[in-house]
Amino acid sequence: MKILLLEDDNNLHQSLKAYLEMDNFEVFSAYNSDDVYSLTFSNKFDLYIFDVNVPGDDGFKVLEYLKQSDDKTPAIYITALNDIKSISKGFEVGADDFIKKPFDPEELVLRIKNRYQSQDYILYKDIKYNPNTKELIKSNEDIFLGIVLKNIFHDLMTNKNKIVALEVLYEYLENPNPNALRVNISKLKSKLNLDIKNIREVGYILEDI
Repeated sequence: MKILLLEDDNNLHQSLKAYLEMDNFEVFSAYNSDDVYSLTFSNKFDLYIFDVNVPGDDGFKVLEYLKQSDDKTPAIYITALNDIKSISKGFEVGADDFIKKPFDPEELVLRIKNRYQSQDYILYKDIKYNPNTKELIKSNEDIFLGIVLKNIFHDLMTNKNKIVALEVLYEYLENPNPNALRVNISKLKSKLNLDIKNIREVGYILEDI
């Protein structure tokens, strides 16, 4: 999980970074608004952790700009501000959560794990899929598929790099035949940018390249 941490207090920044990395999070450092703009231009993150009072644009303005550019990355504010006006402003610009300073780093880790990270997800490119709930997220957006595509996708995703037999996939079609299956596979590839390979007269395989 890639996290962008915006915190200008170097001691707190390094402490939080080390603590998060102990839990195997990949942490990128930003100490001011320009750092954030530069890093988000060339990287995609799974979570933002932003202080509010930082050099340059404040944390509220930074997140507001990112959201205006259609950035849907979830965000947590870590701040000493706890008045209703500040909290309301944070949620208004797109924050998901607030943690008031000072706080125990373990609280931050627990919130991240409970809210944003699930061991049930199968990852593929920019896709996260929970095979238990059938929740499908691509580029931080919920994706909804019709029943046929959903079933085919489920079998391919839960068997990544393994061949799913034609007979299995045919079960999801109203009129099972190679052409109908090929059309549905093409729809999946187009909609989700999947690398699906046809194994002639055997089945299909989702390749995790």
